[in-house]
Amino acid sequence: QVQLVEYGGGPVQAGGSLRVSCRLSEYMRGGTYCLAWFRQAPGKEREGVAALYNGTGRSYYTDAGNGRFTISLDNAENTLSLQMTNLQPDDTANYYCAADGSFRKCRLFDSGRDFDYRGRGTQVTVSS
Repeated sequence: QVQLVEYGGGPVQAGGSLRVSCRLSEYMRGGTYCLAWFRQAPGKEREGVAALYNGTGRSYYTDAGNGRFTISLDNAENTLSLQMTNLQPDDTANYYCAADGSFRKCRLFDSGRDFDYRGRGTQVTVSS
């Protein structure tokens, strides 16, 4: 079955960098998915950050993720990662990965479309 387990969050000072990762289940190896990172802060709407379609390796970014965040997939380790730089207090949120079998979810990636599967997330806290 599809399972997503995030790790790597924690506290970081403003201006710093952090890498969060998502371990994909063995069941997913060999399948094609739109894989994405979302974030949600208390009292705020869910926000899409970045997505990657593993069939082509192409990545997609929203305004929230463009420029400072980089999504990547390590096929050997079956792990999706998000490298974040120049973090600011507004980046504080629970970051979770998600997967969907539809390429369309990547092509039209934004904050509003639900994905089939998601992990529980890892907390990132940026202090000023």
